[in-house]
Amino acid sequence: MERILEPELMDDAAQARAYAEADFAEPNARFVALCEEFVGALPAGAAVLDLGCGPGDISLQLAAAHPAIEVHGLDGSAAMLHFGHTALSAAPALQDRVRFIEGLVPDAGLPRARYEAIVSNSLLHHLHAPDSLWRMVVARGRPGAPVLVMDLMRPASAAAAGALVEAHAAGEPEVLRRDFYNSLLAAFEPAEVRQQLEAAGLGHFTVRPVSDRHLVIHGRL
Repeated sequence: MERILEPELMDDAAQARAYAEADFAEPNARFVALCEEFVGALPAGAAVLDLGCGPGDISLQLAAAHPAIEVHGLDGSAAMLHFGHTALSAAPALQDRVRFIEGLVPDAGLPRARYEAIVSNSLLHHLHAPDSLWRMVVARGRPGAPVLVMDLMRPASAAAAGALVEAHAAGEPEVLRRDFYNSLLAAFEPAEVRQQLEAAGLGHFTVRPVSDRHLVIHGRL
């Protein structure tokens, strides 16, 4: 099945609210566990860049789990970041270590020039030009920095995408079911991601499926 693009930004207020209120506990927990495995411990004062942070769930969880680091979350959707700022306002212990920035890859202005680690959960499939993600990773990560990206993986057919929606989002609002389906159609196959990495000079990174709908990309700069 060929890739079918979807809008790059989730900037509709109702769409952002549905996403922020949805139960992503299982994939978020998987991603945080993968961060522990592939990013590991960072020195005090280190900063992690979370690309496509959405409503900020991962940024906040990483900062809570690692009290000596900063996390800077970048997203292009003001509607999404509204929920991140709301969640951060309810977590005073994290407010001096978490920052949310509105901007687009690869050229967004950031508080730091380089980061000790870069993570991204579910941004890649939104991008019409996926090289923009890898360009930002190369430009903004310190030499040797760990990089972890998790994203959806395109199924073999539209029917298979529909089956995944029924399996994993049967009880969700229709707006989420539609977005999930469209995102599956917009996602990449592992071989396509490997081609992107080779073109970006990151051919040493590993790409592998981790569920029936997710793949991970990891390596060091």
